[in-house]
Amino acid sequence: MSMGEVFLSEFLGTAVLLLLGAGVVANVVLPKTKGNAGGWLLINFGWGLAVFAGVYVAFKTGAHLNPAVTLGIWAAGKDEFAPGVEVSAANGFIYIAAQMAGAAVGAALAYLAYKKHFDEEADPADKLAVFSTGPAVRSYGWNFVTEVLATFVLVFWVVISGNTPAQIGPLGVALVVVAIGASLGGPTGYAINPARDLGPRIAHALLPIKGKGSSDWSYAWVPVAGPAVGGLLGGLLAQALGWVF
Repeated sequence: MSMGEVFLSEFLGTAVLLLLGAGVVANVVLPKTKGNAGGWLLINFGWGLAVFAGVYVAFKTGAHLNPAVTLGIWAAGKDEFAPGVEVSAANGFIYIAAQMAGAAVGAALAYLAYKKHFDEEADPADKLAVFSTGPAVRSYGWNFVTEVLATFVLVFWVVISGNTPAQIGPLGVALVVVAIGASLGGPTGYAINPARDLGPRIAHALLPIKGKGSSDWSYAWVPVAGPAVGGLLGGLLAQALGWVF
């Protein structure tokens, strides 16, 4: 597999993830949508199924879709990011660059799908929430801890799940994402993915969104650093336990 194919696979998979994930948030929080006020569980299941779809799109490259997963696989001591793709700094950079770009493009496509609803009067924070996460109670240190814990659960599961007998693959990771959102998502909105938050936040800053307000850059480091640390810890524990598939 060429590195161009790796980039395209991760780019498209992450774009689909964000198109559907940002789309379900837009459907719930923006005015005059069919799903307005649909609630937290609708968002949880929407994001889980967005992961399900994105994983199938990017299956050739292991469907990381998330720099925390890429870092976790490296920390776990695996030889390959995907069959035929060696673990190396250069290849890891291609994965992460593709994920960031795909996330930004996917969020921009969600904006186009809901353009007329973004044009309606709404709280700028709700418009930002379509693109990126924000804390329910702002406390940078504790918000960071929440993101570390939530991402640890995701990446640890991803790294060890190949050893389980069920082999349910994309459906399994989708259900884990739903569980994380329902259980650990309340404090921060569960970014659990640096690309999912940073790429769309950049898109929010650049797009001509009516009444959009601030992109909240003072918080932006939390959903990048927290998931990165959580992903590394998940990979390191899996390696220490000898549970790496």
